Amino acid sequence: MIIYAEILNTRDTMVLKTLFLNCTIKKSPKVSHTRGLCDDIAKVYEKEHGVQCDFVRVVDYTVPSGLKSDMGDGDEWPMILKKIKKSDIIIVGTPIWIGNISSVAQRVFERLEGTYSEGNKGNGQYPLYNKVGGAVVTGTEDGGHFCAKTINFCLYRFGCTIPPGADCYWVGPAGPGPSYLDAEGSKHLYTNRTKRTLVENTVFMANLLKKNKITTNLLEVEEKAVAESRGSNEVEWRSLK
Repeated sequence: MIIYAEILNTRDTMVLKTLFLNCTIKKSPKVSHTRGLCDDIAKVYEKEHGVQCDFVRVVDYTVPSGLKSDMGDGDEWPMILKKIKKSDIIIVGTPIWIGNISSVAQRVFERLEGTYSEGNKGNGQYPLYNKVGGAVVTGTEDGGHFCAKTINFCLYRFGCTIPPGADCYWVGPAGPGPSYLDAEGSKHLYTNRTKRTLVENTVFMANLLKKNKITTNLLEVEEKAVAESRGSNEVEWRSLK
């Protein structure tokens, strides 16, 4: 109860930053329905919690394939990664394509693999530790749940904390049809419910982590894991010298 009271008392004094990674496959200035839902979520963040929101339409940047944080040769991913590292809440938004996340979202997660090699020298934690993640999904067919679980699984693997209800989605009826903005998805009860649940729980968790950071020492974890695995033929990549 004491911790909870502290969280409530600091909500108005600690300014949180949310970054929306819009993984639409359409470059600006084309209309992005995923951005439309992200905008509606951002309004709640800003008006009701004073959270600063920023947006990145990933497809507008040169982000080559690869598993490093900087692939060189004009790679603009480092600029996006810098924004990610400065954020408290990271929301990955994707349209549904063939029942799955977009190719752009997949590219984002592939590039985040590079953060595994950027562990804190003191405890080995990845850059996304003590940040909160969430998913936003739009589409006109099935795939909302699958895309949301894919996004949140990837974010937590890279270190993010995923609170309950950290996904918001809108999907239309089966088959081709109007998308979020055209269908007035902002008036859909379930979408509005998940929108507000996403905001409330990510803000709460981000404030909690501001005051109570995860202290797990991954270097010690790795050392113990290696020590008890000497007889195994499997060698964890982080153990390689």
